[in-house]
Amino acid sequence: MSDYKDESDPGDPGDPGMLPGLEVESVHAASPPEPGRIAGYAIEEELCAALGGGGRPVPRIAGVDEVGRGAWAGPVVVCAAVTDLSPPPELPGRGGRTISLTDSKLLTPAYREGFAELLPGWLAGHAIGAASPAEIDELGMTAALRRAAMRALESLPEPPDVVILDGGHDFLRGPWRVRCEIKADQRSVTVAAASVLAKVHRDRLMAALDGEFPGYGFADAAGYPSPVHQKALEERGPTPHHRMSWSYLDDLPRWRHLKKHRDPAAGEGQLSLL
Repeated sequence: MSDYKDESDPGDPGDPGMLPGLEVESVHAASPPEPGRIAGYAIEEELCAALGGGGRPVPRIAGVDEVGRGAWAGPVVVCAAVTDLSPPPELPGRGGRTISLTDSKLLTPAYREGFAELLPGWLAGHAIGAASPAEIDELGMTAALRRAAMRALESLPEPPDVVILDGGHDFLRGPWRVRCEIKADQRSVTVAAASVLAKVHRDRLMAALDGEFPGYGFADAAGYPSPVHQKALEERGPTPHHRMSWSYLDDLPRWRHLKKHRDPAAGEGQLSLL
């Protein structure tokens, strides 16, 4: 049995990004790394060379990752993490093997929890930001994701000099310098740490909601689509924690009238029931 877990990662496609003002192009992996690949500091080292040369201080680099983008219920959660570029913590695995920090989706739940206990004491700083289902309905996912990321970045002990975003699209749009990297959570220790903390934080939130709204599978599927979730929606309808502008409601005739629609002519933030 593997110490690592391979899961799908729903996300939005985007344009390749480049760090503004630097001659450091975004590097897109030609193929996904193998499960269990150790995240390193290659991206961070490139940024340090570009920003911290000539006797200047080593830049503060924040890795940013999100979880919950493709869920039907619950918030979208973003973690911003800053390391001091020291070796990250490791966990003991089966048969004397060592489990290294990597993308949260490649780790079993037990190892995610293990790293989540160690990372706060190792990181130079980290913060969590979230956008609620109501904000997602009001703003749309991209704007809600940006709001959650801004909350996380603005809550760091010190503002970062540059941000590594997991993915090919810069949804932040300033004020920070941004480096977009596809599969950064498998290639950057800083982003890997953010991915683990964001995932564990959101999973715990959704597990707590399971006690309040049993039967939707929140503890097992964290608000993502599943047969249990679909059945509960058909029978009981959405909870206050569901995203009410999403297309899953189109497939629920009994509850379709509850769907919220943004009116493009009325500007961002205008919702109506049609």
